[in-house]
Order: sequence, then structure tokens, then C-alpha cells
Amino acid sequence: MSDDQSIPPTASPDVEFISLSHLNPSTELEPIPTRGIDVPYFRKYVHALEEGGYDYTLLPYGAGSADSFVTAAAVGQLTERIKPIVALRPNTTFPTVGAQKLATLDQLTEGRAVVHLISGGNDAEQARQGDYLPKDRRYARTSEYIDLLRRSWTEPAPFDHDGEFYTFDGFGPGFAPYDGPIPISIGGQSDEAFAVGGAKADIFSFWGEPLDDLRTEIDRVHDIARAAGRTTLPRIWVTFRPIIARTDELAWKKAHEYVDRIAETHRKAPRWGGATPQNVGSQRSLSFADRSELYDRALWTKTAAVTGGAGASTALVGSPETVAAAILDYVDRGASLVSIRGYDTLADAVDYGRFVLPLVREEIAHRKATGRRSGLQAEHPGNYGPEYARFATATRS
Repeated sequence: MSDDQSIPPTASPDVEFISLSHLNPSTELEPIPTRGIDVPYFRKYVHALEEGGYDYTLLPYGAGSADSFVTAAAVGQLTERIKPIVALRPNTTFPTVGAQKLATLDQLTEGRAVVHLISGGNDAEQARQGDYLPKDRRYARTSEYIDLLRRSWTEPAPFDHDGEFYTFDGFGPGFAPYDGPIPISIGGQSDEAFAVGGAKADIFSFWGEPLDDLRTEIDRVHDIARAAGRTTLPRIWVTFRPIIARTDELAWKKAHEYVDRIAETHRKAPRWGGATPQNVGSQRSLSFADRSELYDRALWTKTAAVTGGAGASTALVGSPETVAAAILDYVDRGASLVSIRGYDTLADAVDYGRFVLPLVREEIAHRKATGRRSGLQAEHPGNYGPEYARFATATRS
């Protein structure tokens, strides 16, 4: 870590925050068997995001989960500012219908809709809804889907389409979004994901990785975008599961307690039956965890290891100041969208809004006013300092 207060050339000038909307109180710390929506809880959770200053919330999708379009519409009506991100699998919704549904959401929320396209990283999960395309062809389908979304939103006259995955005659003009095309996000770590996302996505999403590895991946996405002739590069979205407390030492005590409970939850109900994950993102998470538990200022991979690499599961551990400094490290590497969601879901969302988001935003404001970084990162070294690793490896009493 350098004490240099100059702003790195790769730094994003702004950062926005994303959470994930939870529909009921079940967590990985304390799972509650349910597939339902606890409406009072959901309302309370979404209001906490609005009050906490988050900019977006992701509405997840799975074969056995609530419908993300409907929950996104609910978020739009429960909030005034939060932008709902619809997680959408192209196999579940025909593209012209998807364009219509997203434009409707965008109209209802006065321009707040975002879509995150999930090509599908697990064959068994895709098969649950009748999708038997191999993984590489699923990304080719996503590429065609993106083109049709954008054309459906902008084409002034009816048009035909005869593609590899979709065919129709005389569609349109489609129902228009509120004020121009809706941002499209894509994620994934396969070669196919990079090819499609770099060439066509407005946002490219990553799980939390070591800083140098992530910067390499950002460069890869942007190089593909430039090769495709793009002048506006995809924004970078990175996701973490922070574990915070008043001090670094107290945060590590909480982290050690949490990881045991998370491990037990996933032992009882392993994702995909405990099989080796098919998606490259999970494989990378497990590879980083095998190499080391601690990276950079505050990145902890043991949470990823005990979940079997199930989704976004790498943690940032420390005081609010340490975690804010760690987030700023990623902003310095080029991230402009940071997703933070906790293991104690509602309580963590509230705490992040009170104690972490303001620190990051104060730093961004300082940079804009002075052209320099403040002392936050230098004053809260985390794992770059002498004591942090001792807290991380302390024997629990």
C-alpha cells in the first residue's frame, strides 16, 4: 500500500451502491425453511435501502424463487429513488416480451429500471425450466437477446427477425422505456461472457477478487469493448459480503463466528448437491480461497470456501473505516458500481448505510474538491498493517 495521495489513473470518479433485496428473514446464518414473501419484512428491507442511501437493488432470479419482474415492480412503488435491477434469464422470457416488461417497469419507475442478464452457469438449474442449451450457446443466445432488447426499444417501425435462437414477424413498434434504452448488465468469467459483455453490455459484473486479478479482468473487458469499436466502455460492478464491527478486532470475532454458521448451513444444504461448480466464477472463487484466506487490505475468501463457491461470497472484514478503505481500493482499480450485502441481511444493510456508504462518499467528494485522495486509506491499513493478520488468525475463546 502506498501513502501517495494522488488519484490513480484507473480510478473511477464516482461510485454507486447496490444491494440485493431479500424477501423474508431467512439468511445463511439462520436459515428459515420458506419459499414465500414476508411482505412486512420485504417492505421494511426496501425502506432500509432507501433510507441508507443505496442507489440500486438487485432482484434475484432462480427456478424456485419469486419472479424478479414482479418484485422489481414492488420495489419501484415502495421507493422514490432506488433503481430496481431485474435479474433475467433469456430462456425464461421471449426477448420482445422481456423488452415490453422492462419498458413497463421503466415507465412505472420513471426511468429507474436496469436489467441483469444471466446466461446460466449450471446445467441442472437451467434444465429445471426446460433449457438444455450447452453453456457456450447460452451466451450466444444472450448476445442475440441484447440486440433484440435494444431494437425493440428503439425501432420506429415493425420489424422481422430470423436468428439462431429467436424468430418472429412484424413486431413493433415496441412499448418504449421512460427516457431512452434501459441499462443492460452481464456477468460471468468464461471466455464467452467476456466476449458478449465486452462487446455489448453497459455494465459488466464481477464477484469480489484480489485487486490485481480484478484489474486484469477489467482490462480484458475494456480491450474487447475497444476492439468492438466502442467509445463508451462498460461500467464495472463488483460484489462483496462485508463483515463489520466497531474495530477490526471485533469484526474478526464476528467473522469467525459467522463462518462457522455459514459452513453448517451449506453442509446441510449444499448448492447443486455439493458437486463441483460448472461456472468459471465459482471455480475462480475456490481457487483464490485455496491459495490464501486473506488478500489485499481486507478481502477474506474463507466464506467462499465454506459455501463451495456458491454465488458472491467473498467478504471484506474490518471496521467501517477499513472496509470503506478497501472499497475505495476497488474504486481506484476502476469499479464504479459496488454491491455490498451482508450475511445478517437487514441489520447489515442498515449498518452499511449508516457507517460505510457515508465514508466512501465523503472520500469521493474530497477527491472532486481537491484532486487528491484523503488520508482514509493510509490511516486504516487493514491487512497492510502489522495487527490485522493477528486478529484474522486469533484463536477463538
